Amino acid sequence: MTVNLRLIALLIAGICLLSCQQEQAEKQIKLGHALDINHPVHKAMLYMADQLAEKSGGQLTLKIYPSQQLGSERELVELLQIGSLGMTKVSSAVLGNFSPGMKIFDLPFLFEDKAHAFRTLDGEIGQSLLNQSEEYWLKGLTYYDAGSRSFYTKEVPVDGPQDLEGLKIRVQESAAAMNMIRSFGGSPTPISWGELYTALQQGVVDGAENNPPSFFLSRHYEVCKYFSIDEHTVIPDVLIISTVVWSSLTKQEQTWLKEAAEESKIYQRKLWQEAEQNALKAVKEAGVQILYPEKAPFKKEVQAMYQQYRQDAALGNILAEIDKLAYEKEN
Repeated sequence: MTVNLRLIALLIAGICLLSCQQEQAEKQIKLGHALDINHPVHKAMLYMADQLAEKSGGQLTLKIYPSQQLGSERELVELLQIGSLGMTKVSSAVLGNFSPGMKIFDLPFLFEDKAHAFRTLDGEIGQSLLNQSEEYWLKGLTYYDAGSRSFYTKEVPVDGPQDLEGLKIRVQESAAAMNMIRSFGGSPTPISWGELYTALQQGVVDGAENNPPSFFLSRHYEVCKYFSIDEHTVIPDVLIISTVVWSSLTKQEQTWLKEAAEESKIYQRKLWQEAEQNALKAVKEAGVQILYPEKAPFKKEVQAMYQQYRQDAALGNILAEIDKLAYEKEN
């Protein structure tokens, strides 16, 4: 009887130990974002989750909550800061409210072309800006391609800055975005992404600005019949993790996650290129008039913003470094 009791006790202890070891070995990070499940960023996140599970043998996994299930973009960032959420995707325009260096990407016509943008993001400048966000309990992992932002409107086609005069244009929560619209004579109106479709329908705003896939997937083309490809800003999406959660990971787990994030970046950029082409084709077929206005008149109107940035010690230095990369060839 005593032997049997000992055996049972040993079995129970073994089961408890195995259960505790499994619990310690398996970690799950919650990742919330505001985008549609058909968006290239969401698909890249699913790819990242698969890569992470494979690299870690299932020890570290991601659970993804899309479409604002856990809150708006800004709310998700705030949840990261207190450690209540693990990861999110945030536009650098919104992240600039938390990590000031990111405001450099809000400057209109900052890059000569996409290659110039990628040299900046993937090089020392981009990495330095990712590191700076740690001071605000947010660790940047990598940049996703969010293309170029352009104007779309309901009633008036935008063929030059003069066409924006008096129009109410939805912008992100960014001082630079609001200053840009004012420089064109428009009225900037910050509205959350999830509320924008209704705001366009009801005439709260006359238009907005975003990239082609977002214009298409949001179905804003059902309301706005003019899309003017002026490509005024290249504002990347930033994949970030709470420093509270990051610090809870082992060095090996951090390596797995960083590698998976970088691989998802490469995958996302391929998806993005396809999504841009498909989106423009789809909205055109839906009756949207696509315009390609001259960029020079728009650039002229925002020169005061460049002066303001150059007068800021930190942003002025970053701007100078980005300018140096403009005509460098990729290795």
